[in-house]
Amino acid sequence: MTQQLTHIDAEGDARMVDVSEKAETKRTAIAEGFVAMQPETLTVIESGSAKKGDVLAARTYSRHNGSQAKPATLYHSAIRWLLPKLR
Repeated sequence: MTQQLTHIDAEGDARMVDVSEKAETKRTAIAEGFVAMQPETLTVIESGSAKKGDVLAARTYSRHNGSQAKPATLYHSAIRWLLPKLR
């Protein structure tokens, strides 16, 4: 007998399931992303001279708010930006 995934329906699509009865567990999530841009755009971000202000500060604020919107207790959230060096 094969075990069925509870979050996948008969058509193979993801679906929500009731997890209200599950015990609280400690979990760690790590995400990584990459953004491609023109060298001139990176220069603007690094210098902080974007017309609307500090691009990285605004993005960090929105990511922290997004992580807090989840229906789980969040004890820590950290974001680190690594900018490549232009040659």
